[in-house]
Amino acid sequence: MTKPWENGTLRVDQTGHYLKNGDTPFFWLGDTAWDLLQRLTLPQARVYLKNRADKGFNVIQAVLTNARREGDSLGSLQLMEEVDILRCIGPENEPYWQHVEGVLDIAEELGVYIGCLPIWGKVARRGFIDEKTEEPYANFLAERFGKRKNIIWILGGDIRGSEFHQMWEVMGKILKEKTPDKLIAYHPFGRTCSSYWFLDSPWLDINMFQSGHRRYDQPDLRSWDDKEGGEPWYGEDNWRYVQAELEEIAGGAPARPVLDGEPSYEQIPQGLHDPSQPYWQEYHVRRYAWWSVLAGSCGHTYGDNSVFQFYGTGHIQEFGAVDPWEKAIHHTGSGQMQILKNLMLEIDFQRCRPMEEAVLSGNGEKEQRVSAFGGGEYLVLYSYLGKSMTVKSDMGLADGWWLDPAVGSRSYFGRVDLSKEGGEILTPPVKKQGHNDWVCLLKKV
Repeated sequence: MTKPWENGTLRVDQTGHYLKNGDTPFFWLGDTAWDLLQRLTLPQARVYLKNRADKGFNVIQAVLTNARREGDSLGSLQLMEEVDILRCIGPENEPYWQHVEGVLDIAEELGVYIGCLPIWGKVARRGFIDEKTEEPYANFLAERFGKRKNIIWILGGDIRGSEFHQMWEVMGKILKEKTPDKLIAYHPFGRTCSSYWFLDSPWLDINMFQSGHRRYDQPDLRSWDDKEGGEPWYGEDNWRYVQAELEEIAGGAPARPVLDGEPSYEQIPQGLHDPSQPYWQEYHVRRYAWWSVLAGSCGHTYGDNSVFQFYGTGHIQEFGAVDPWEKAIHHTGSGQMQILKNLMLEIDFQRCRPMEEAVLSGNGEKEQRVSAFGGGEYLVLYSYLGKSMTVKSDMGLADGWWLDPAVGSRSYFGRVDLSKEGGEILTPPVKKQGHNDWVCLLKKV
């Protein structure tokens, strides 16, 4: 198995839109395993990481120093919790940092990056790191892990960049100076993007957004309303964050890859906090993946409710989690992400672009959206509802396949002339079971 870093250091490509290892395209396929380092033993971590590596995941997003969950009486492998960050990096917590290195070793063996969050946002909010301790902590991380091949830094942790803004700037500056070969992103609060606060920060390499867990009709959840920042409301349209970032770049903002670092999780309540609400299913989460990637993102991060918290390890249940993590790692949505990744690599996605103009009719609002992405020999379309669409392109004659994003199967349907007057009407088949979303793959003859 070739590990990605064997092709070269992970970097932003010359266009500023995508990632590469040397000259080899890198498609970020992430999983949110926020509590991995605090809750899994090394044998358990190997099971989880092997499961994800086999499914094509190449970035695991995990927190280095976390905060105790409210109501959770069980201590974690982190040992030092709810204390000053300098105690966390002190000798009494050394067994934990050796544990972290053990997990990193397993991930490196499997060819997987760990997207390390130095802290979760609550650590700062609860006062366990401040302007006197941010520098020693950042220096500790750079010195201890800076020579690792499989590290990506992700600052933040479900927090607006306006909170503790100077701290993020200081940590970002130190990590970039001391580990210049490591990429840095920022994981923001729900329904926001890192560019809102760090547009001109030289240490930031990737604009990460969190589209979050709400439905179209959930802009205001009363006691859980958290829109005081005044950010735009996109509902389930996570592709709009990508589009907005690309428009900013076209207008002169620094060019950076864009990525949804936390969309709605599989098997989590819609709206997040109320388990009486319906739960997001695998067809919802794969829609977020196809929508954001075909809008021009550099990859996608998947998440599962039970997996991110490793429910079943004895800790308090959050967000209505049902299945223990050992069962949840087999939820079908996680296996469907590699279908998208493999297709993007096949079509050389870094030479492509969003092509909404190719859809003459059939494209609508919300669930009616038809995504289009292509360039050179390929055009890829995704219809969440599997409705007819009229497509026109200068590709001319093209062979066409219907690809089922749930299972990855392809079915050839013939040759079409995309340049003819009025375009070609393409009508997906109807699935006998499961959600009727379809991908249309068109290849120039």
